Amino acid sequence: MKDCPSFVWLHGFASSPGSSKARFVRQALARRGAWLQIPDLNLPEFRTLTIGRGLALVDALAAQSPTGDLVLFGSSLGGITAAIWAAQNPQRCRRLVLLAPAFCLARRWDESLDRADVERWKREGQIEVDHYAWGQKLPLARAFLDEAARYDDFPLPGAPTLVLQGKDDRTVPPELAREFAARMAAAHKPVRLVELDDGHELNRDLPRLWAEMASHLDDILIG
Repeated sequence: MKDCPSFVWLHGFASSPGSSKARFVRQALARRGAWLQIPDLNLPEFRTLTIGRGLALVDALAAQSPTGDLVLFGSSLGGITAAIWAAQNPQRCRRLVLLAPAFCLARRWDESLDRADVERWKREGQIEVDHYAWGQKLPLARAFLDEAARYDDFPLPGAPTLVLQGKDDRTVPPELAREFAARMAAAHKPVRLVELDDGHELNRDLPRLWAEMASHLDDILIG
């Protein structure tokens, strides 16, 4: 499509490009003449995953965009990463779609772990976590948490932002999406929060999920 930004999906923690949501949205966008890139955030190795590594990847994809800007979709960890990048690059993000974005990431991780696990993570430099997409436990370096603590709990992007949040989310409390939307509104930044009868995965009603996204992107999707 002429003058169309690149479309990029950032998947969640311990997820993969095989996410059912991402594949569904890719097919829906293809019917509108747009291609959705779904990079693998696990690469080059899961152990060294950080938000900063994700931001660098988005930088590279934006540099390859024909128009120099992006439409960003971010799920959970990918959501907070997308929000940070959009806030840091206000002229380069055309639209933002956040799905159960993992706001307050470092604080929530720190509070959810046993103190013994926190100390062991600090002492040994890594901890084993469940990688749900790959069905195994994998080491994760302490840098994941230490680096996440350097970012704002609620980055405020300037791009028009759609937040899709499950009311029954047990991983990222819905209150965080509400707090983000309130802060965006107070800062006079365009935001729309849609709460769905779903959990963290947001895959209970994919056609409804896409309908909300399509409305948010309609003036960009000319196909």
